[in-house]
Order: sequence, then C-alpha cells, then structure tokens
Amino acid sequence: MLHTRLRAGVMAGLSAALVALAGSPTSAVAASRPSCVIAQDSTLLSLFNSGQSFPDFLAAAKARREGWLKMADSARVDDALVARAKAVGGTWHLLVVAIDACGDSMNNVPYLAKLSALVPGLDLRMVLPVNGRPVQDSHRSLDGRTATPTIVLLDSNGNDVGCIVELPREIRDWAHGVRGRVSSDSLHTGIRTFYAGNRGVAITTEAVEMLEAAKAGAPRCSRGSRP
Repeated sequence: MLHTRLRAGVMAGLSAALVALAGSPTSAVAASRPSCVIAQDSTLLSLFNSGQSFPDFLAAAKARREGWLKMADSARVDDALVARAKAVGGTWHLLVVAIDACGDSMNNVPYLAKLSALVPGLDLRMVLPVNGRPVQDSHRSLDGRTATPTIVLLDSNGNDVGCIVELPREIRDWAHGVRGRVSSDSLHTGIRTFYAGNRGVAITTEAVEMLEAAKAGAPRCSRGSRP
C-alpha cells in the first residue's frame, strides 16, 4: 500500500491543482456503491473467453500506442495489494470493455493487467465495445452513459460479482463533485494530474477491494460520473 507520507503528498498536490482549476475549494462527494445484481449468465463467461489477453490487445493498439506501451512497461502493483489479492484465492475473471483511444483505459487497464499477471487464479480479458456493449448497457455511469473502461468481475461460474466503471473511486468522487462547475478541459486536466501522481494505486486498490467483497458475498459495483 502506498506509504502514508507519499500518498498525502500526492493528494495535497492534486487538491491544490484542482482548487486552481475550479476557482474555489472542492469537497469530495461520498462514494456511491450500489450493489451489483448477481446473475449467472453463461454469455458473460463466453464473452470473456472470446476476449483478447492484454498482450494481444497491446500488440494491436494503434491509437495512443506510445502511451499504452509506456504504461504497460512502467506499471507496478504494491506488494501488499498483491498479497491481499492472493489471499482471496479461488478463480476470478476480469472482463474489461475498452478501446485503445480511451485515456481512462490507458491509465488504468495496464495496472489491472499487471495485478492479474501476479495473482494465480485471476485472469483478465479485453473486448471492444462492438462486442461488449451489452455489458456497458448493464453497467452504466451514474449519469446514464456507457463508458470505457467498464470492468466487470466474474466468478468461476460466470456470475457478475463486481464492477468499476470508467474512473477509480478517488478521482470519480471529485469529478462528480465539480461536474458543471469547471470546463471540460479543466476537468480532464484534473484527471490527468491525478493519474500522473497516483500511478495506479487507486485502481488496483479498488480492484482488490472488489475481489475481497465478492469473496465475502457482498458484490460491489462502483460507477463513474463525468460530463
């Protein structure tokens, strides 16, 4: 887990940047964590099995290619998070709907791919929206959009037991709080600033929490909200 001092420094720097962007102090909006509907659906497992591995997706990427390659090469996951994910045990599947042109996908999926590579029993496959649209339709953002990345956790039987939509919780809460109060350019600058300082800690932490919740029988679905 990120050391407290480093984490405080990153968040303090981000807060300062966001205040400058918004023109006034902002406060985080409480996370909305609606429960996922557990529904066994063999089509989800079939969709997962039809997907690309991350290396194959990376090899085919054209848009933002240099960014994808850089993120894939530099992605690291904290040892403590890896240990927590391993402790969950069992067989789990991360079904990711993403496109290479999506900046949020580029800044999050490589860390999830690294986590899955380090945790036995955790596999990740990627599908494009042309095939994954039903998954996006059933896991929309809080403002009703389909979004990328849409990350759905499946258990070994294909049950939908968790999701993360579009953004990690920490920046998702901020984005929801300032929605409509800052320009789209300022919003995206704030998100990029967060990604640069956070280095995948938020998305991997949330993914491990999602695994732990699924094991405990309390599916967690965290949906994004962004203009």
